[in-house]
Amino acid sequence: MIINYFLTIIFIALISPFLTGLIKSIKMYLLFKKPLSPFQPYIDIAKLFKKEVIYSKETSIISRISPFLVISPLVIVLFLLPPIYSKSFYVSFMDAFTITGLMSLSTFFLMLLGLDSASSFGGIGSSREAFISALVEPAMVLTIFAISLMAGNISISKAAVSLSTHFPVIYSASFILAAISFFILLIAENGRIPVDNPETHLELTMVHEAMVLDVSGANLALIELASSLKFAIFATLFATLFLPFGENLCWCLAFIVFIIKLLFICLAVALVELNTAKLRLFKVPNLLAVSFVFGFLSLTTYYILGA
Repeated sequence: MIINYFLTIIFIALISPFLTGLIKSIKMYLLFKKPLSPFQPYIDIAKLFKKEVIYSKETSIISRISPFLVISPLVIVLFLLPPIYSKSFYVSFMDAFTITGLMSLSTFFLMLLGLDSASSFGGIGSSREAFISALVEPAMVLTIFAISLMAGNISISKAAVSLSTHFPVIYSASFILAAISFFILLIAENGRIPVDNPETHLELTMVHEAMVLDVSGANLALIELASSLKFAIFATLFATLFLPFGENLCWCLAFIVFIIKLLFICLAVALVELNTAKLRLFKVPNLLAVSFVFGFLSLTTYYILGA
């Protein structure tokens, strides 16, 4: 059981760049372009690790340590994720506040990195990231809290195991509302279209890219790796909490089902990005408000209607 636990962590860490590469490949394939290899992010990260790190004269020690502080909370979250196999070992004290707090800590150090560059782009990106995070965090706590209540346990890991073994069919309406809310948060927190466009460098639209414009070499590789890890963590949470099937099978089959779930989530994100346009910044709160409303409706439906 403990071996399955560590194998899952290693697998999620290793596959994280593949997931972001796969989304890009699916989008290019559907646009009738020659698709990039899903393994391209591995090549890019390896190249960055070999390049020299250059610091601006205006930067401080923050720019040197921030890349490690950005990725560290996400590595901790990896060890606290719900199990993909119901009989596997898992950490039971992870709740909505813990995971949201660790994610926010990583975002905080990323914003510090953008501000420390002393460039106008870094400041713009950090202020926009703070603006989006302030709207995402309440909705995320509310949504995870709602799904935990439906599962009958505040612990996320215990909730995932409970949902996989005894799915509360009577709360299906609340469950679907919470799933929609979390999927919007997955897109927003990972800087995907329509909230952000990770492939653009336009001043009017940049959020994540603006904060890391002055980062180079191994530091940029760590930031890119952290970005991929963050997406993999959100995808794992969605797969274990909102697609809670196949976890009671034997280890091998549960593992295969989990991979299929991740591929399905990547396909869904790619389709959303292809069929929506990048929102103007002042319209992003409207989208995040929709996520919050869905989370609130999920709780309301659970308490009042019991459905």
